[in-house]
Amino acid sequence: MDLSKTKKILIVRFSSLGDILLTTPLIRSLKTKYKQLSIDFVIKNQFKDVVLNNPYINNVYSIKTFEETGKLKKILSNNKYDVVIDLQNNIRSRKLINDISKNIFRFTKPTLSKFLLVKFKINLLKEIIPIPIRYANSLPDFYPDEEGLDLFLPTDITAKINKNADIIGLCPGSVHKTKMWPEEYFIKLGNLLVQNGYEIVLFGGKSDREICAKISGKISNALDLSNDNKLYETSINMKQCKTVICNDSGLMHTAVASKVPVIALFGSTVKEFGFAPYKSKSLVIENNSLSCRPCSHIGLAKCPKKHFKCMKTLTPELVFDKTINFMKKL
Repeated sequence: MDLSKTKKILIVRFSSLGDILLTTPLIRSLKTKYKQLSIDFVIKNQFKDVVLNNPYINNVYSIKTFEETGKLKKILSNNKYDVVIDLQNNIRSRKLINDISKNIFRFTKPTLSKFLLVKFKINLLKEIIPIPIRYANSLPDFYPDEEGLDLFLPTDITAKINKNADIIGLCPGSVHKTKMWPEEYFIKLGNLLVQNGYEIVLFGGKSDREICAKISGKISNALDLSNDNKLYETSINMKQCKTVICNDSGLMHTAVASKVPVIALFGSTVKEFGFAPYKSKSLVIENNSLSCRPCSHIGLAKCPKKHFKCMKTLTPELVFDKTINFMKKL
């Protein structure tokens, strides 16, 4: 396909936070290489802030519920897109974009490879291909640039913390329990860092308010900046940190897109799935000696083996030492 002659492209990715942030290298690379392109994006309403201020996107179409897709399809059909890129690639996205363009390209999910790795520990993903690269590979012979993730903030937003302070951010939340470093470990790590002259700030979304409150209350002078999914507020404050320590979560990708050095704690998931911090100053801490990893490609409600060694062996002392060494190299 000759994209130099293409005028209008539609990209579809409904959710979630991290997955949408990982689309931004493709968006930027398309627009910078083919300046004539008009790029539209379809997204669920709760995540629209991820792309709302993106200068490479012309129009953002958001839906609150999937019942709205019928009405949206009529609008999209009238837009006469030359190319549609389906990065969601499920029944709902296929139903939405079916017949609205002659050129539809879809993200190829490595479903079988992930299944074999999780269930039988047969690793066909030894060549770790980051998700942004896989997204770009949805288009034939197209490759993204060498830059990282994007998150564009409104000009009127201000931080609540001072960048000149030695601040370390902690993001203890995740949708799935097996991707969460233990609460007591975050507390121990936070206090170790405080004892060494650092200030601690907690970040999280609406579902993380409780755990952030618990942890911040047990770390000396910690500040809890968790909020009701105010993405821009979280990002602007992350930018003030020396580094942010996260689970494998959407906030990990938010920190990467905010151009902050990131330390990521991987438990039940592995880098082979392609979701490690993308083109950033980062460190992934994981236990590669466990034969039971990975036990899931997205995370589980509890450890299938009931020992949770993938996270429990990553002790606060270990993470503290690696954090200090990591920051020395920045």
